[in-house]
Amino acid sequence: MLKTLKNIIDVQELDMKMIRLMRLKKERQNELAHIDSLRQDLKKQLLEKENEIVELNQNIASQEAKIEDVSEKIQKLESKQMSVKKVDEFNALTQELTQSEREKAATEQIASDLIDKRNLEEEILEKIKESLKESEDSSRALVEEIKSSIQSINEEGKELKSQRDVLAKDADVEVLKIYDKLLQNKRDRVVVPIENRTCSGCHIALTAQHENLVRKGEKLVFCEHCSRIHYWQESDALEGTSVATKRRRRRMAGV
Repeated sequence: MLKTLKNIIDVQELDMKMIRLMRLKKERQNELAHIDSLRQDLKKQLLEKENEIVELNQNIASQEAKIEDVSEKIQKLESKQMSVKKVDEFNALTQELTQSEREKAATEQIASDLIDKRNLEEEILEKIKESLKESEDSSRALVEEIKSSIQSINEEGKELKSQRDVLAKDADVEVLKIYDKLLQNKRDRVVVPIENRTCSGCHIALTAQHENLVRKGEKLVFCEHCSRIHYWQESDALEGTSVATKRRRRRMAGV
């Protein structure tokens, strides 16, 4: 194995842990966003329903005022009708009274329908309030757990970043730059071993010539298919790296 890759492999292991943490953090943040979205939707429904009820109350008040005006008009017409002596005037007042009473009845019906609608909307409003309260109560513990989890992820991430910075100081500057660029593009392992003459990153078969170049370990060798950096898995070359530790754990687990 190319000596400059030993340090990079350990850096990569820390990067993989940080990437997994970032993905987990994103998932937890999405959970928070979903909970908040549900709550905001209920609050929006609550506000819209309150505005509907305010508008209904205004319409009801308008219809009730109209009923009062028509009622006063009817009283005046009835009083006037009692004092007239001519038949034509009496009949004209009777016709006007009839129209006013019809208008009053129609307005009362409109007001009654509006009141019924308001009562229904108020029932719905109460249900929305109950749903919002239940949502806030039930999600409070979950929100706190998620926030605590995110805080733990942040702390673990800082520790990993600190370890990574220490390792990166001893890494070959040019190789580290290449590695960082590949990692930024793929967000996955970019320094991978050859297994059975196959890239363990993209799992595409390689040529014997390519394998021999990797075995020699004289220079960086990139996969012609996925551009990952290849290395040859030799136990002596890997000794002391996190990859060797993982291999020992796998062997022990198989015993």
